[in-house]
Amino acid sequence: MNWKQLLTENRIRESKRQQDARSAFESDFGRIVFSPAMRRMHDKTQVFPLTHDDNIHSRLTHSMEVMALGYSFSILFCESEIFQLKTNKTQYELFREIPIILKNSCLIHDIGNPPFGHFGETVIQDFFTNFFKKENPQLHLSNDEQREFIHFDGNAQGLRVLTKLEYIDDCFGLNLTCPTLASCIKYPNYQEIDKSRIETKKIGVYQSEKKYLENIAQNCGLIIDGRIVRHPLCYLVEAADSICYLTMDLDDGYNKGLYTLDELHSCIGKDIPIINNIMTSVETNTAKIAKIRNALITELVNIAFQNFENNIEQIENGTFNQELIFFNSLLAHHLQKFCIEKIFSIEEIYSLELIGHSVITGLLDFYMDCLFFRSPEYRKRAIKLIPESIINLAIKENAPHAQSFNDLTDYYKLRILVDYISGMTDKYALRHFQDISGQRR
Repeated sequence: MNWKQLLTENRIRESKRQQDARSAFESDFGRIVFSPAMRRMHDKTQVFPLTHDDNIHSRLTHSMEVMALGYSFSILFCESEIFQLKTNKTQYELFREIPIILKNSCLIHDIGNPPFGHFGETVIQDFFTNFFKKENPQLHLSNDEQREFIHFDGNAQGLRVLTKLEYIDDCFGLNLTCPTLASCIKYPNYQEIDKSRIETKKIGVYQSEKKYLENIAQNCGLIIDGRIVRHPLCYLVEAADSICYLTMDLDDGYNKGLYTLDELHSCIGKDIPIINNIMTSVETNTAKIAKIRNALITELVNIAFQNFENNIEQIENGTFNQELIFFNSLLAHHLQKFCIEKIFSIEEIYSLELIGHSVITGLLDFYMDCLFFRSPEYRKRAIKLIPESIINLAIKENAPHAQSFNDLTDYYKLRILVDYISGMTDKYALRHFQDISGQRR
């Protein structure tokens, strides 16, 4: 890999913006912050769906915290003599590029997640798995196209949101720089899932964005031996996400009384000796959990960046096949096990997630029935409920062959449906389901 290419300012479409004092990456930040998709994340689930507790994390607050850790990684990167030599840039030059790229990518890493958190992904996957199992689903999709819906993933949806669904007057969405986009593409894969490789564990790109991925990979120099590999900064974005997911959810779990400090201490006290001091020297439990969280973040950031530095040659060659915080360290493994047992598996979460199942499945059932299997009168009415911009984008993607919804292939009709439902906030999805099912008005 060539760091000049990895940090290119190229975009998928040549920029038409008026030049100002900002770099291309700083311009990305403004585009992201002012986007409607970013605003909608304030009412999307992190762990606890439909919560009335204002202190519990939403997808937006989680993304802001990930951004803060991305910035911490960027400081370590810019101050590293290894990366100053690799990039042939001064510390000052790196500070104008790396921090803002990582902040951008961290902020948008979850922008494609559906309502009701990761379980929302499971509901959409389950719906289409059952649908395509039918002997005659009456839709015409290739196996590759079916696979995208069966393995629906917020990462792939996020790339579609950023490159297309933030639709203004063309099919390039926010038209972000290639490094910003590449750094948040965890799974640069639109083919079969191969869990033996970190970048092919999931389908992270849809067929509809395949050419965009190839463009990004070409611009950033991410094609090695015929396969597209991760951008090196993607490993740091992933680490920032995982650290926040594990440590900040401890706060939410503790505030809900799901575990005791003694239980947490017993789990991770041997991994970080300073926690023993916190437990004995800090007076209040509120202060203890805050200090433990900060100690965990500091330790995991150091572990991740040390692994990044030590394995940069493999990362650049596309042969590093580990997540940074889990490599050669037991701390993250112990913490993950604790969160799964004490926080993620409680009755309250399961109960609220099943509400999400009813809502998302109900919406999919309603729109699938009206758009594909009922008379044109039903289709006409259902189309009116879907935002015009989503339909216009799909038509634009298929121009000049399509002039209306009815001209689209079944693949793009399904894309419209999933684009609409996955973009909903939790509360909007619930209200809309209640409206169309006649439960409220």
